[in-house]
Amino acid sequence: MTDTMRQKTDLAAGLDGTSTPITASHRSLWTDVWQQFYTHKGAVVGVCVLAFIVLAVTFGPYIHTIDPQHLDIRAKNQGPSWTHPFGTDNLGRDMLAQVLAGGRTSLAVGVTAMALSLSLGTLIGVLAGYFKILGGPLMRLTDLFLALPILPLLLVAIMLFRDTLRSAFGPETGIFLLIVFIIGITSWMQTARIVRGEVLAIKEREFVLAAHSIGTRQRRIIKRHIFPNVLSPIMVSATLGVAAAIITESALSFLGLGFPSDFPTWGRLLYDGVPFLNITPSRVLWPGLAISLTVLSVNYMGDGLRDALDPRIRGR
Repeated sequence: MTDTMRQKTDLAAGLDGTSTPITASHRSLWTDVWQQFYTHKGAVVGVCVLAFIVLAVTFGPYIHTIDPQHLDIRAKNQGPSWTHPFGTDNLGRDMLAQVLAGGRTSLAVGVTAMALSLSLGTLIGVLAGYFKILGGPLMRLTDLFLALPILPLLLVAIMLFRDTLRSAFGPETGIFLLIVFIIGITSWMQTARIVRGEVLAIKEREFVLAAHSIGTRQRRIIKRHIFPNVLSPIMVSATLGVAAAIITESALSFLGLGFPSDFPTWGRLLYDGVPFLNITPSRVLWPGLAISLTVLSVNYMGDGLRDALDPRIRGR
């Protein structure tokens, strides 16, 4: 019996001389990911803040039941009070109700635009990295989109297609579709380049070469072996994409080219409140604070996911 076997036997032996089996605790991937994510205090705080914001904009209107479009001229330009915790605007509309309603729109734009850009970027990145013949043309297309001035392009597209989509789908739905589409097709390039780099490294790994050697179809290799291994950068890009989409929508609304004035978003509330900054400063404080907290919390979550999904940092 070797020394190693004797050590294992001694460890397994109980005080009464009987042998007891050694049971090793099972460690799963997602358990390690959660443990590493939990150690990132900024990411945990970001999750709590974002969860609070999502719950507030989702269920807040059922608690604070004032209609965001209700006009009360006698209560215009008021500061915070028990009736209006965030004050009122120049038409007497309750600012808390408008911030809650605007949060729904801003978050919906951020999540939907992120899903569109993430899907497009992942598809192009996987195709460019896996198929050598497609790598050159798709990367040149990516470089072309990266060279475009995004904000002027957004402004031109909105000016050209805003009225057409308004007449086809209505003022709110038409602008929503236009903004989501434009943000989505102009923010996929970073995801595509990151995913392509990961695919180029993974397709040379032994398990992918083994799948090729036994005649596995390329579509199945991409689905079963390539895509699961590039999921971590995709998830990080998703969190950062939500923040970028919210900021872009807020910038467009702040320039007066987003949603109509009777359909509040956080950016639109900022745009409408700037002329009254000297009268009611809190009117721009609350939507600006909501944007800042949402973007910061999502960015911290992205940092935590990046660290948790990196096996070198996890110690695996």
